[in-house]
Amino acid sequence: MNPIVRIEARSADLGDGLSVRRTLPSRQQRMVGAWCFLDHAGPVAFAPGRGMHVGAHPHIGLQTFTWLIEGEVLHRDSLGNEQIIRPGQVNLMTAGRGIVHTEDSRVDGQSLHAAQLWIALPPDAQDCAPDFAHHPDLPRWSEGAAHLTLLAGTYGEHTAPARLYSPLLGLDIGSDAATTVDLQLNPDFEYGLLPLVGEVAIDEENFRADEFAYLGRGRNELRLNLAAGAKVLFLGGQAFDRPVLMWWNFVGFTQAAIAEAQRQWESGDPRFGPVGDGSAPRLVAPPLPWREG
Repeated sequence: MNPIVRIEARSADLGDGLSVRRTLPSRQQRMVGAWCFLDHAGPVAFAPGRGMHVGAHPHIGLQTFTWLIEGEVLHRDSLGNEQIIRPGQVNLMTAGRGIVHTEDSRVDGQSLHAAQLWIALPPDAQDCAPDFAHHPDLPRWSEGAAHLTLLAGTYGEHTAPARLYSPLLGLDIGSDAATTVDLQLNPDFEYGLLPLVGEVAIDEENFRADEFAYLGRGRNELRLNLAAGAKVLFLGGQAFDRPVLMWWNFVGFTQAAIAEAQRQWESGDPRFGPVGDGSAPRLVAPPLPWREG
């Protein structure tokens, strides 16, 4: 059995009192299956008149996967979608060849707690048509004192509604009282776990909130010992066939593809259309980290 790799989250202050902790990608582990990005936002209670407001920004080559735990967020995109996401719901945006969106607290002064993930699209889906789906109803069940919600993929007799392009698993597991949960795993998958609230013990190792545990492959089962009030995000998937490149909000397989997307965003190319009436502030891409040509 592979030793567990402990990955400490990196913190970033996004302003207005919102702190984000990032665990994927990291130096120790870039991906878990096709899951290539994981930010944990909040929990935070915004001051009056403050909230989360992320201006218009583009994506290619990925799916954004938002799991909301507390608060209300308004999603708007260049396909014309406007959708409020509420606690216990998932928003899945497929960027494919290109999409633009904004994210805003529905009401300033509210609380916010969420996990924001990206899923890398495989080569045959990199240039698929962009899409957006809202999933308010997810499979939920209890095992003893633990409450489980299937966010993505299939577990036992349960299947989540999100349309995926790679074999993946996403589970939210929480408990009001200290309890033990036994998970049945696919030994061909690699797995990772992030406590969002409280503590969990795995193989007699304790992990606190924002300490990511990369479990690797080859496990048939896993026992989790949850502390009272703990809430964890459990991810799995078949290891990606080839490494992906990630820069800013773009995922791809070549520097040329990412550089072209960045040029088109900066030039206002129709590939990246407006959100709503186009009045939302546009985020500025940082300089590419490599020399072109």
